[in-house]
Amino acid sequence: MLPSLFISHGSPMLALQPGASGPALQRLAAELPRPKAIVVVSAHWESHELLVSGSPAPETWHDFGGFPRELFAVQYPAPGDPQLASEIVQLLHTDGLNARIDERRPFDHGTWVPLSLMYPAADIPVVQVSLPSRMGPALQTRVGHALSSLREQGVLLIGSGSITHNLGELDWHAGAESIEPWARDFRDWVVDKLAANDEAALHDYRRQAPHAVRSHPSDEHLLPLYFARGAGGDFSVAHQGFTLGALGMDIYRFG
Repeated sequence: MLPSLFISHGSPMLALQPGASGPALQRLAAELPRPKAIVVVSAHWESHELLVSGSPAPETWHDFGGFPRELFAVQYPAPGDPQLASEIVQLLHTDGLNARIDERRPFDHGTWVPLSLMYPAADIPVVQVSLPSRMGPALQTRVGHALSSLREQGVLLIGSGSITHNLGELDWHAGAESIEPWARDFRDWVVDKLAANDEAALHDYRRQAPHAVRSHPSDEHLLPLYFARGAGGDFSVAHQGFTLGALGMDIYRFG
């Protein structure tokens, strides 16, 4: 059975400058059985309701600005999987969660950037599930539980966000060994609670975790972690690191 994964996708420039995360993602992909399909909850598809991408050929969306021209030339032409999208909607309905198909949704960079490093051939079908971010961690845990049976069918479930995400506090001149203590303290708290399987504390992270609001002024980049945890099994750390002083690049495996 495949695990579920939480991936910190960092800056869109990860696609061109993979740093330490790129080899870690490549190793992880090489260790896993080849997925039949991939389902991604990305921090960059916030919504008011649960939506599932149903396009058979999603476009690559360069949903950012201010980056080099080379990045806008990157394409990730993986197919979609409308049949799997319909199955996901049914699994969510069975769990009492309303969801519907979005037939036009393209791949945002929270999806195609890490997948371009893990599966560069872009030959595995990919479906995205949206992130109703105002509904908080508990919903994402529930969505993960609802879709966990897909792992038995050879589907890789990924939550793509960032273990810390405060763009206003990044140090664009920081070296690889430079880590802000507040960012490390938050990351370490999350890892401790994941290892202890302390769901109540994790769901209440904004009150209980050190420097929670500083690490996540808004929590859309942490919420995909709850999807991955809800979908998976035993927790382990696949990769740890920071870039730009405070942007966490951790990768976690569940199961």
